[in-house]
Amino acid sequence: MAALKYSRQREAIKSYLCGREDHPTADMIYTSIRGDFPNISLGTVYRNLSLLVELGEIRKITTDGADRFDARITPHSHFICRNCGCVMDVMVPLNDPVPQVNQSWGHGEVEECRMEFYGICEQCKQSAKCS
Repeated sequence: MAALKYSRQREAIKSYLCGREDHPTADMIYTSIRGDFPNISLGTVYRNLSLLVELGEIRKITTDGADRFDARITPHSHFICRNCGCVMDVMVPLNDPVPQVNQSWGHGEVEECRMEFYGICEQCKQSAKCS
């Protein structure tokens, strides 16, 4: 791959993500960095997010709604609320199944395993109790 040209917009997107734990959508990122880059387009945000994912600098989390983005690239799982759609990190130790799968599977080489948990977040549970 050719050397990548520096981009202030791309750096701003990555910096924004590094300061967040709520796994924002592209629209949320666009709205937030527009103050610093009033001429930035939503398309530019999407292109830079795709590039950062391709480079392995951020992760994309596919949900039933809009894709979410995460600057934490160390192995971890996610919890996705079925009610409000929030995405939270789950930092519990899980045995990595990749070596076992690669030993017994034989249809290619698995490089990564991602796990997602689905349920109702604490805030939605509390809201339901108050209704």
